[in-house]
Amino acid sequence: MTVRRIAAALGVAAAFAAGPGIAQQKLKFAHVYETSEPYHTVAVWAAGEIAKRTGGRYAMDVFPASSLGNETQINQGLALGTVDIIYTGQLFAGRTYGPISIGGAPFMFRDFDHWQKFAKSPLFAELAAGYQKASGGNTVVAITYYGNRQTTANKAIHKPEDMKGLKIRVPDAPLYTLFPRAVGANPTPIAFAEVYLALQNKTVEAQENPLPTIEAKKFYEVQSHINLTAHITDALLTIIGGPLWNRLSEADRKTFQSVFEEAAARATAEIIEIEKRLATDFARRGKTVVQVDRRPFIEAVQKFYAQGRLPDGGPLPWPKEIYDRLQAIK
Repeated sequence: MTVRRIAAALGVAAAFAAGPGIAQQKLKFAHVYETSEPYHTVAVWAAGEIAKRTGGRYAMDVFPASSLGNETQINQGLALGTVDIIYTGQLFAGRTYGPISIGGAPFMFRDFDHWQKFAKSPLFAELAAGYQKASGGNTVVAITYYGNRQTTANKAIHKPEDMKGLKIRVPDAPLYTLFPRAVGANPTPIAFAEVYLALQNKTVEAQENPLPTIEAKKFYEVQSHINLTAHITDALLTIIGGPLWNRLSEADRKTFQSVFEEAAARATAEIIEIEKRLATDFARRGKTVVQVDRRPFIEAVQKFYAQGRLPDGGPLPWPKEIYDRLQAIK
């Protein structure tokens, strides 16, 4: 991406001058989402709030749309200190600490209420603490609802057999392959910024993302069918890198956490409203929206949970006790 494009996409926090004798610290918040999406707009809001609530001691620039790297790269940047804060999926965090990936696994939640209770539960707090320890101090400060992941393709998907052999793009994190492999599809990891072109060129035949992302990234322009598989109730983690977290005072840690929790609540509310209207909107735009009977898809995935193994034979990245505790949340 050129310097001009980065500058155009850059969401810059409101400028606050630090007081006399106080050095202002410049921070980088990186993510892969578009400037039109709630994740970005609330991140820019958070940047302004952090500057205001710390008397201008921190100035945070927000870098959207993979301008500082793809999701794998910005995760690596946390440890290197090249980025300070990121949004990332639970399955990417799961590369560092396997059990935290359970929140991004297919058909793990009964509904949104189940997900919301998990996000506020002692179990999630324990998983975040485990990730912090395993990552050398990277700290989860908020969790944002990302939406139900749906499957777009150039055909209708009514049953698992309809996905057999389907070349479908998935994010570059191993657990994202569980759902497509369980139904006989061919999962193909491709960086988020490259998905539209891959669909347009027919490098892949399908992709899966929540409706707000399908709209923001304009995937509907190169796919005719939106199949409501709702196979993952997904979320984004807001993570502060260990190098920054370790140098924050206790008071500043509380400020950062409070601001990012407020930002997550704002984005979650927006995503819920966007999801409600988009299925109808896509139909009005001439897309075929397919209401999918999820039961056979759920059965295809849950047999692997019962076995404690992935479709490739490897172990699930969480112990059975974690799975049982999550399912017991009411």
